[in-house]
Amino acid sequence: MGKNKLSKFADMATYPNVFQYTFGVLKKEGFPLKGKWKSEYFKNNNPIVLELGCGKGEYTVGLAQLFPEKNFIGIDIKGARMWSGAKQALNEKLTNAAFLRTHIELIHHFFVENEVSEIWITFPDPQMKKINKRLTSIRFMQMYSQILNDDGVIHLKTDSNFLFSYTQAMIRENNLTVLTDIDNLYESGINDKILNIQTFYEQQWRSRGLNIKYIKFICPKNYNWAEPDIEIEKDEYRSFGRDARI
Repeated sequence: MGKNKLSKFADMATYPNVFQYTFGVLKKEGFPLKGKWKSEYFKNNNPIVLELGCGKGEYTVGLAQLFPEKNFIGIDIKGARMWSGAKQALNEKLTNAAFLRTHIELIHHFFVENEVSEIWITFPDPQMKKINKRLTSIRFMQMYSQILNDDGVIHLKTDSNFLFSYTQAMIRENNLTVLTDIDNLYESGINDKILNIQTFYEQQWRSRGLNIKYIKFICPKNYNWAEPDIEIEKDEYRSFGRDARI
């Protein structure tokens, strides 16, 4: 591991807005803020919004800046990336932004039922070969429905035609309520400052001339989820920092 990464990890160990718990500790001791994020960390009763796979934390920080009446938590396993957003949030004294270093598969260890109002999924790996790793597969939808409140909202922003088409198919198969569905965000004419926050990866995709897609839908609770049986054309291009899409 490079010295720069080690330095960032050392920094984050001292950051009051970053939480890092190994699975062993979670299993043995649990997470002390589970069910208590509002009362013991944010010190308010405002809605909690998660950004999954937050990377450098651009959306977590950007949303926290735009909406001081909401609480935002960026989640990722890559601590060296998360350092950027965590440091910016501290420097700007954003008391409504926090960061959680963990695998997304473990989110039920950190939140109780109905503790979360919205989930943002920003430019995840589309996982074209493994359905159960796609962040909008029914495996993850079941996890989200456990912690979201009634009529909890999920936002997906992606460069991937494959993941966007898969998510649309999942929504159709399960008769979910769609609030917004845009296959070319920056040519849509929508003037929404939320959607104009751009992650590092999004800027890379746009520089390649790729369309950015966005879909927003309701995640129901206690639902009998069904995986769509559909063949989807795979993305042809190679993604930054990911395996070739073949």
